[in-house]
Amino acid sequence: MAPPPPAPQKEIVYNKLLPYGERLEAEAARFLAQIKDNLARAVQLQELWPGGLFWTRKLSTYIRLYGRKFSREDHVLFIKLLYELVTIPKLEISMMQGFARLLINLLKKKELLSRDDLELPWRPLYEMLERILYSKTEHLGLNWFPNSVESVLKTLVKSCRPYFPEDATAEMLDEWRPLMCPFDVTMQKAIAYFELFLPTTLPPELHHKGFKLWFDEFIGLWVSVQNLPQWEGHLVNLFARLATDNIGYIDWDPYVPKIFTRILRSLNLPVGSNQVVVPRFLTNAYDVGHAVMWITAMMGGPSKLVQKHLTGLFNSIASFYHPSNNGRWLNKLMKLLQRLPSGVVRRLHRERYKKTTWLTPVPASHKLTDQDVTDFVKCIIQPVLLAMFSKTGSLEAAQALQNLALMRPELVIPPVLEKTYPALETLTEPHQLTATLSCVIGVARSLVSGGRWFPEGPTHMLPLLMRALPGVDPNDFSKCMITFQFIATFSTLVPLVDCSSVLQERDDLSEVERELCSATAEFEDFVLQFMDRCFGLIESSTLEQTREETETEKMTHLESLVELGLSSTFSTILTQCSKDIFKVALEKVFNFAVSNIFETRVAGRMVADMCRAAVKCRPEESLKLFVPHCCNVITHLTVNDDVLHDEELDKELLWNLQLLSEDWGKPGDLWNLDIQWHVPSPEEINFAFYLLDTFLQPELSRLEHYAAGELDMSRDDVQQCLAIVHNCLIGSGNILPPLQGERVAHLVPSLVSLEETKLYTGVEYDLSRENYRETIARVTRKLLRYILDNSEDDTKSLFLIIKIISDVLQFQGSHKHEFDSRWKSFNLVKKSMENRLRGKKQHIRALLIDRVMLQHELRTLTMEGCEYKTSHQEMIRDLLCLSTSSYGQVRSKAQQAFFTALGTYNFCCRDIIPLVLEFLRPDRQDVTQKQFKGALYCLLGNHSGVCLANLHDWDCIAQTWPAIVSSGLSKAMSLEKPSIVRLFDDLAEKIHRQYETIGLDFTVPEKCVEIAVLLQKSERPSSDFTGLGSEEIQLGIQRQKEKNAEALRNYENLVNMLLDCVEQRNLPWKFEHISIGFLSLLLRDDRILPVRAIKFFVQCLNHDAIVVRKVAISAVAGILKQLKRAHKKVPICPYEISGSPKPPGIQAGDRADNQWLHYDSGRLPKTKEAWESCCFVEKTHWGYYTWPRTMTVYAPAEHQPKLGRRREELSEAEQIIYDHFSDPKFVEQLIKFLSLEDRKGKDKFNPRRFCLFKGLFRNFDDAFVPVLQPHLEQLVADSHESTQRCVAEIIAGLIRGSKHWTFEKVEKLWQLLCPLLRTALSNITVETYNDWGTCIATSCESRDPRKLHWLFELLLESPLSGEGGSFVDACRLYVLQGGLAQQEWRVPELLHRLLKYLEPKLTQVYKNVRERIGSVLTYIFMIDVALPNTAATKSPRVHEFTTRILENLKPLMEADEEIQNHVMEENGVGEQDERTQGIKLLKTILKWLMASAGRSFSTAVTEQLQLLPLFFKIAPVENDNSYDELKRDAKMCLSLMSQGLLYPQQVPLVLQVLKQTARSNSWHARYTVLTYLQTMVFYNLFIFLNNEAAVKDIR
Repeated sequence: MAPPPPAPQKEIVYNKLLPYGERLEAEAARFLAQIKDNLARAVQLQELWPGGLFWTRKLSTYIRLYGRKFSREDHVLFIKLLYELVTIPKLEISMMQGFARLLINLLKKKELLSRDDLELPWRPLYEMLERILYSKTEHLGLNWFPNSVESVLKTLVKSCRPYFPEDATAEMLDEWRPLMCPFDVTMQKAIAYFELFLPTTLPPELHHKGFKLWFDEFIGLWVSVQNLPQWEGHLVNLFARLATDNIGYIDWDPYVPKIFTRILRSLNLPVGSNQVVVPRFLTNAYDVGHAVMWITAMMGGPSKLVQKHLTGLFNSIASFYHPSNNGRWLNKLMKLLQRLPSGVVRRLHRERYKKTTWLTPVPASHKLTDQDVTDFVKCIIQPVLLAMFSKTGSLEAAQALQNLALMRPELVIPPVLEKTYPALETLTEPHQLTATLSCVIGVARSLVSGGRWFPEGPTHMLPLLMRALPGVDPNDFSKCMITFQFIATFSTLVPLVDCSSVLQERDDLSEVERELCSATAEFEDFVLQFMDRCFGLIESSTLEQTREETETEKMTHLESLVELGLSSTFSTILTQCSKDIFKVALEKVFNFAVSNIFETRVAGRMVADMCRAAVKCRPEESLKLFVPHCCNVITHLTVNDDVLHDEELDKELLWNLQLLSEDWGKPGDLWNLDIQWHVPSPEEINFAFYLLDTFLQPELSRLEHYAAGELDMSRDDVQQCLAIVHNCLIGSGNILPPLQGERVAHLVPSLVSLEETKLYTGVEYDLSRENYRETIARVTRKLLRYILDNSEDDTKSLFLIIKIISDVLQFQGSHKHEFDSRWKSFNLVKKSMENRLRGKKQHIRALLIDRVMLQHELRTLTMEGCEYKTSHQEMIRDLLCLSTSSYGQVRSKAQQAFFTALGTYNFCCRDIIPLVLEFLRPDRQDVTQKQFKGALYCLLGNHSGVCLANLHDWDCIAQTWPAIVSSGLSKAMSLEKPSIVRLFDDLAEKIHRQYETIGLDFTVPEKCVEIAVLLQKSERPSSDFTGLGSEEIQLGIQRQKEKNAEALRNYENLVNMLLDCVEQRNLPWKFEHISIGFLSLLLRDDRILPVRAIKFFVQCLNHDAIVVRKVAISAVAGILKQLKRAHKKVPICPYEISGSPKPPGIQAGDRADNQWLHYDSGRLPKTKEAWESCCFVEKTHWGYYTWPRTMTVYAPAEHQPKLGRRREELSEAEQIIYDHFSDPKFVEQLIKFLSLEDRKGKDKFNPRRFCLFKGLFRNFDDAFVPVLQPHLEQLVADSHESTQRCVAEIIAGLIRGSKHWTFEKVEKLWQLLCPLLRTALSNITVETYNDWGTCIATSCESRDPRKLHWLFELLLESPLSGEGGSFVDACRLYVLQGGLAQQEWRVPELLHRLLKYLEPKLTQVYKNVRERIGSVLTYIFMIDVALPNTAATKSPRVHEFTTRILENLKPLMEADEEIQNHVMEENGVGEQDERTQGIKLLKTILKWLMASAGRSFSTAVTEQLQLLPLFFKIAPVENDNSYDELKRDAKMCLSLMSQGLLYPQQVPLVLQVLKQTARSNSWHARYTVLTYLQTMVFYNLFIFLNNEAAVKDIR
């Protein structure tokens, strides 16, 4: 006996409930075997495309249909295979994304595979992220990545993270710790990588290899950073995840006050009346979702500390929830309310109800107790009830209430009802009504289920329902919708059955039960009243006279929503009510429907919906009523020529038809889901065909005769025939077999089968009958030809033909868009009613039945990957013909159908593209403008489907791009027509937006092949497929090599064709620009652009049109990057260079072993020998935190590419560039263009131009300096902003491009640059100082300061000379600051020199200089940080400086009166008294404190606190603009300082200073102290609350 098959990982349970469920086992096994075979084959044959991609898509479809229905062994093999595929280094990006999405899906349910089943390496993922997200070539346009790539990659890492090996944590720390330099952008990168990659789900016995390696270090870093740098948010996200995955294993108590203080700060709430918020706090605040995750994970446990703080948090912010408050902070507060309860429910579910899996369980000591839950609900309920009426809407409150009611209904529901009853009574406040109703909908399930906590809940249901009825109100749309939702929710939850008779039969009922039974007598009354309301609604929306005349097929958007609400609510009620109530309701609908005739568009649809609901619910009773009536009317048709009535009832008849052939579920027994399926019997199917023969056959033959010209018919008759044909097709779609036909061959060669998958959907097709689908197709096509030739203006018939064609192609019983909206609404309803606490699919029965129906429909709709047959080909060509016909409306309808069809069949685009491009050929004389436009629209595509112009495939774009450019010469093209111009703009824009670099190399690594072999050998389901022979494999490798060669050929052809197009005579300028745009997309980083194109782009640098010049600048910069020669690197040992041993543990900052990187004017490389023996380290962050495992630097000059090459030593591509840039005329013209203004006053230093020059000087060293030198000298002397900007860009390019020049060349360069820079700095103006700042900052970025000593010495010569006035002084400081800031911690000596120079000048009189000095001081002291494990800095330190300042301010401190500012802005002669000097000094110090509030890492240090009493004396109380600068600054400073985050040890110091001021005799000062205290305590709330003594002091 064969062993039983291994259990599947996890299947979709709903499949078992389908009427044909038992057939699905075999179907799934067959499908899976097919997938395994073909996928394994494709990979072994090296065929990533089409084979590999095709079968991975099939695997996604399989998962959608059956869930993860495969053995664990297969699951692991699929994952490993896809992991190898996704990490192929040269893989084309669109393929990578396809594989990645499937891999994410396979890894989604992590409980299915434990760490023992699967281990995945982390490094290949890191290398991929580094290559794509931190691409070195993307900004130069050598790589085009889609926008979605970042989120796909991050999700992929998250999915693989649980399976990283146990040593991964240590390896990651080694890899990224060296990047942790807090002043550098690399810090952000390091922390982001840590947040994304560090595994936190290791089992407790491996914690020493997991978070224990980094927890203390990172939390220490977080606690000591005070000013929210960008990366702090990433740390919070990491801690939140760590806390959630390891509840009970980490003691968070010591950090709780700090955590809550920071979360409170991060909400950015305004405190006090006139407060300034530091701008960066707005952008870098924490993500609320993660903050909530962190809080919920820390709750519970022995100490209850978190709950205490949470209560404190809500007490302190409750007033902000009051509905009258509003501000940008409100969204965050609402999110907090919505997320917290759902987080707690999720945690309770995990602790109490979830199946145990391999993931670490929560230890019993830390599980949430019932008391914990009650405390939590109590602390949050008040703010939630306030938020119900908030200005942003009640959605968040409703979701919060839904979750809270699951936990403690007795605390939540009564207060909600208290607000609901009065709201239902008032008519004047509709907002209140919608808000309360949406909240009651949220708690509905908890309300009706009663349970031990809240037994009296159910008695509220009927009164609520009856009172809600007036909400069905035709005049108030939103009220109407929420009422429908409300009624539908309650009727879904409770069967509407009259139980009042039970009272006579039994006497053992409790009080509540008796009350309920007697109340149910009102159900019937409720249903009938509801229907009356609906009829009223329908009658009010009938607009007969206006509707028929206007050509609107559609209803307005609001009407369609109301229709949806009405029909779904009504069908819910009918499904849930008892037979007796149903009968009464049915009578009522029937009478209403029969006694009125409605216009078809709106009211008619609504009535029809009500009828349909009745028929779907209980067919026997309903059809007995409706069918005879419809038949009567139809027999009268001959007499009664009322076409309108006819169509309407025809439709009703056709519904009945559809109902006969559709499977439907009757309501069964409530407690177990025994759906009684109705499967049509052979008689019923025969009857359906009999009906088709009766109705469809005559219409088809009439149309056929008409199309042959043998019968005259009026247009109305034709339309009526078509309408009947269309309705018959819709009614019988699922019993008509799909179209047959030959497969269209030779579209794509493949060594793997690309067959389509047939799914059984409960219908046995009877192939012996005539297939009406093919007949309809045949007749419609004839008719279409006839109409287009004879009466093309009969657009209504054409509309119907388009519908018929698309349904013949697609329709198998349900429409995709309807299915999608039903799936969406199912998910919404599920969300509003699910029990998230229990989980495990505890849904309402009605929902489960819905879900099974959806599963059936999903199977009927699974069409992608269909074979493209000749019959499809004919229909799609018809659609193309209609898409290029004369009438705009016909075109646009046909185009939508055309796009849908293109997405359905494999590779049909390749067959269709040439046909579309026919219309664009310039040599055709017979194309009309309409056809031309239609064809362009066909290329453009719609927003969701395929875009023919931009398929990611060389064969396709090699046809479409040149055709688009050449169409500029077509007769039909006219740039006078704005619609055509707009189309071309849209096309070009879409291609640029959607283009992704297409691959040239499709090699499959050996590792993939090994796993593919294993997959193929794996048993169950095993296949009859034998292994591949060596000839086959050889053939595969051969094919793959050919494919690479062909891709390369195609690439070069495309470039050449585009160049040919541009060179055509008479091509309009617009098309020249489009073509140049296309060419710029074809730059790549793995292949140098063909020489002809390089020449073209270099010449375009001097094109007349600025658009073209801009593209050319980027392109040439990219080409220079392609031509860059590789520079060799060698490893070094920093400990040997410094001669000091490796420090134990982690110690950041200035250490003995990184001292040698500092700038030291005594040991600068000023000679050739010194230069060559000096070990330059270009990147600033290396060595600050720790050294990397292997530190590499550039090898000495003799091992680097040769400099100073002669022309004949250059490659052909390089010669082109060399010739143009050595030509004085070319350079002169280029400089002329570059120094023109583009947009006055808006131009900035342009990084692309800088890249162009940097590339020139890097690749050709100083070859072009002689030609450029005269231009540079001339430009520098001209003070216009555009010329200054141009010279700044070139100089920055020169300095950065000279990175690898030899000492002689560099020295010569500086002899040229120094005088130029001196001139420039003395000519600096308001318009240009920004550009020069950027120039110097760019020049110093990532360069060893010792290489640039000429520059730094020049800048430090005398920044404040006073020549040229205060403005030039301020600008020079700005430029200097730009250079020094880039060097961060490596230039302590320069910072000390600068500080020493500035200190005596702090009493500057001019405001602009003061502000600039303040800013420079911030940068000087930036390096002095109080971070953990960090050595004291060698750079200037704040506390020494502040001590000196306090000494100078003594005279001001001692005086008691308020300080007035009486220093005017003039340089008085002679010495002024100490006090005046003190005030001047104070003004500068204020500027410094204000500047550093948002920038530095740590806020006010002890010494700065001693300045507080001074500020209190100055700051004004009232808001008055006439106050001078000093007072405004002091006030601003106080505001910023009071918001600062305090370390616990600073609290007593602050309080002491405040006490001292509070005793002062100036009431100004005392008042200011109070506001300061209010803000400070709020922003540091929990740190104060945690310090008993401090609380007493404040009181």
